[in-house]
Amino acid sequence: MANFLSNPRSTLLSLLLLSLSITSCQQAPPAAQKVTPFKVGAWVTVNKKTDTTALKTLFSKLENAGFNEILINTGTNAELLEQVAPMAKAHKLNVHAWMFTMNRPGDPVAKTNPDWYTVSRDGKSCYDDQPYVNYYQWLCPSRPDAVAHVLSLVQNLAQVPNVESVHLDYIRFVDVFLPIGLLPKYGITQNTERPEYDFCYCEVCRAKFKAAHHRDPLELDHPELDVEWRQFRLNAIREVVNKAYRIAHSNGKILTAAVFPYPTMAANMVRQRWDKWDVDRVYPMLYHNFYNEGIDWVGFATAQGVADLKGKNTELSAGVYVPALLPEELPQLIQHIKAEGASGITFFSANALSDSHLEAIKQSL
Repeated sequence: MANFLSNPRSTLLSLLLLSLSITSCQQAPPAAQKVTPFKVGAWVTVNKKTDTTALKTLFSKLENAGFNEILINTGTNAELLEQVAPMAKAHKLNVHAWMFTMNRPGDPVAKTNPDWYTVSRDGKSCYDDQPYVNYYQWLCPSRPDAVAHVLSLVQNLAQVPNVESVHLDYIRFVDVFLPIGLLPKYGITQNTERPEYDFCYCEVCRAKFKAAHHRDPLELDHPELDVEWRQFRLNAIREVVNKAYRIAHSNGKILTAAVFPYPTMAANMVRQRWDKWDVDRVYPMLYHNFYNEGIDWVGFATAQGVADLKGKNTELSAGVYVPALLPEELPQLIQHIKAEGASGITFFSANALSDSHLEAIKQSL
């Protein structure tokens, strides 16, 4: 103490050095941030007739182009998926078990239960009167037996080894509105919610809604304007998703889903509000030409989806439509998607990717 008092400059210098020493000890070097690889994937359908050699060649091409995941539709055939998944894994592709969920065309179990199918506002069942196309055979999310059947398929796929996720597609109702670019193909006009495309008005849906809200949606002058009736159907789909989420996670898998572009749009078009779901990753189908939009719209829809998921532990991978994309457009598109906060890009479909597409993707990454 005497030395400090006898030399004030020495005392101040010593205190300063001591302070810096203590501070440097307390401040640990910043931890390295976890970097999540940008996911590049594609949807592909296989069946028992698919040529194995051709499939392996496709997987090899995808690996060489920088792809790291593949979403495989086997028609919910778990045995076939178990055979195919190791082929994809051998090419460093994470496998997602892609399944048709509420739309179950040709499902042999469902076909023996006609009452499982959704019913339109004009009283037609998807069982024998399909809207738009003949493969639209939608099950009702308010029917416990129908939901149990769908969830049993989720369970079967979730038990397959070498699979990262169960990937839900058609997890919604029939399109109330088609994308505007598709309307000329079907020769229809949709400037309001037309009864033949408005689902589901089966007796179970109506009874459940009436018990909760004391009115029959079929007796409303304008059911399309009833907020609770719309929310009832949004909730019905959400409950199926949340149950599937618990099944996937109980089997050590995650749950992913192909969805419409962004939540408010999806809710309006197909009764699907995916920002309210328990789901690990969503793949919005941002098929810009379906909406008469340019590729800049893909960025807009990506940004909207990312913003709507803020605060949720859900990733977003932007789905794009290969036939509407020139190879030279891909570098800008991929960078734009990255800049808007997407965790990946997914192409529909793998078989539509030309060698020029693959080379452009490789160079972009």
